[in-house]
Amino acid sequence: MEVTPEQRITLHEFNNLTKSLSFNMYDVCYTKTKEEREAYIDYIDEQYNAERLTKILTNVAELIGAHVLNVAKQDYVPQGASVTVLVSEGPVVEVPTGTYEESPGPLPDSVVCQLDKSHITVHTYPEYHPVEGISTFRADIDVSTCGEISPLKALNYLIHSFETDIMTMDYRVRGFTRDINGNKLFIDHDINSIQNYIPDEVKSLYDMIDVNIYQENIFHTKCRLKEFDLNNYLFGFSKDSLEDKERYEITEKLTTEMDEIFYGKNINFGYKDKD
Repeated sequence: MEVTPEQRITLHEFNNLTKSLSFNMYDVCYTKTKEEREAYIDYIDEQYNAERLTKILTNVAELIGAHVLNVAKQDYVPQGASVTVLVSEGPVVEVPTGTYEESPGPLPDSVVCQLDKSHITVHTYPEYHPVEGISTFRADIDVSTCGEISPLKALNYLIHSFETDIMTMDYRVRGFTRDINGNKLFIDHDINSIQNYIPDEVKSLYDMIDVNIYQENIFHTKCRLKEFDLNNYLFGFSKDSLEDKERYEITEKLTTEMDEIFYGKNINFGYKDKD
């Protein structure tokens, strides 16, 4: 439900609540040889280097109406990258409408909100299994804001910025602010689920699970892509070049890897030959 300016709670000075969104994405791939694994890592490092990640985080800052104060970025050897962006409140003339509405945020074509004393960070982790041929790319993005708006408004754009098989999202409101009578407020907006900030067309592609602790203002959602096309997970070759048995074994390895990431535990039943 949208809250109008007349319905807003009058606060004592600045809104001191800290709202933090952690967005984690995983891309899984099968690389048959050592050369293919190294090529996959090189491809990921090129696609998600510090320069491109800086552009993504800068767009997030623009979406939430923030000034970029400082950018620190680094490409690592042998792989991976990190970017940290410090931001401050942007020049928004009036409080934006729809601030408290639980709905997907925009893509980067408008400024919709304001914040202060905040930061946005990203770290990437390309890696590969030394034996099984599985290569995995993980990116961790954190958006932490103080003020009127939840960083969940940037979630839609972040989802569209990465090709992802699995997503995990955590949102938490910390600290407190006060109304004009001095009463503490530990949250300043209603929230039912992180899923409400994801577009329907995206939700239709994923199996999704919520684990929420409402009394602690902690919300968790994880998503796994529903459809599996083996060709989308092979690097440098197609499934047509594989024998049926090899195709089956690779599929088992990939789906097991995705299950383990999604459920957060190892599955140690091995890979069985197809009858």
